[in-house]
Amino acid sequence: MKTVSRACGALRTLTATAAVLAAMNCISHDAARAEWPERPITIVVCFPPGGGTDTAMRLMSVQLGQALGQSVVVENRGGAGGNIAIGAVARAEPDGYTLLGCSSAFVVNPGLYAQVAYDPIKDFAPILVLGASPNVFAVPANSAIKDFNDLIARAKASPGKLNYSSSGIGTTPYLAAELIKLRLGVDIVHIPFAGAGPGVQAAIAGQVDMVTAAIGSLQAHIDGGALRGIAQTGKERWRELPDVPTLGELGIKDAESDTFQALYAPAKTPQAIVDRIAKELTRILQDPGLKDKYMKSGLEVLAEPPPVFKARIAREVPMWKDIIDKAGLKMK
Repeated sequence: MKTVSRACGALRTLTATAAVLAAMNCISHDAARAEWPERPITIVVCFPPGGGTDTAMRLMSVQLGQALGQSVVVENRGGAGGNIAIGAVARAEPDGYTLLGCSSAFVVNPGLYAQVAYDPIKDFAPILVLGASPNVFAVPANSAIKDFNDLIARAKASPGKLNYSSSGIGTTPYLAAELIKLRLGVDIVHIPFAGAGPGVQAAIAGQVDMVTAAIGSLQAHIDGGALRGIAQTGKERWRELPDVPTLGELGIKDAESDTFQALYAPAKTPQAIVDRIAKELTRILQDPGLKDKYMKSGLEVLAEPPPVFKARIAREVPMWKDIIDKAGLKMK
């Protein structure tokens, strides 16, 4: 009996010790989260400096750093259509110190490339969609094409005769045009350029019948009279282009698309950290001066929180894959 009693006593001691250790462990983790961040945070941008993603991250980085009490460093790591940076952050320590700044390439690439080094659903914790830019279809100012319906009528009457320029195969403006071709059953030849600038210039010079690009690349040329906007892919008309109708207004269903800019953390990053960044960034993005800067850069502030952002990813990954598969695209 004494032996059994001693054994029970020892078990109770071990159980109590385990409980104490577990409690200390919880306190330690809670303290660590409460103290975050203790050092600078890095946003790895998946494209080179000067582009839309880089601009979106840099415009808010200083204010985010001030809100978190640590500097926020923007590091550009371009290459392979954004896949290099995305893959690197997917493998980073999920401690809140390495984040990803990326565009719609995040949801496009899994369907576009034969292989990518990340799973868009499993490898990341979505933080916030900062904003989005609609893609716009424009024609030269002196074009005989009157409007979007006229463009489609001409394309149906003469398949393969009309053409359009874009910033390259696989970009969202290009895919937006391919989506229109699929939805309406028209044949318009694609002429890719190395970037939005050359594609826009080709349209201004009358070398192509139409150009598709994000609003930021076209706004000044439309305002200046060199191009005429005939349709845009957003849900609502762009504030700075009130005369350019949406595809929905033109009777084209399920053709909405945009180029969004967003912030991500590696999967398994503590939810408390994800929520804090999302909360601070949402507040920062309400600043009128900052919103105006984003609008002038062609980005409408959305501040989509984690649940809405997750739904966007779940919706757009298969959407773009379907478009890419039907268009017969695939990159190595």
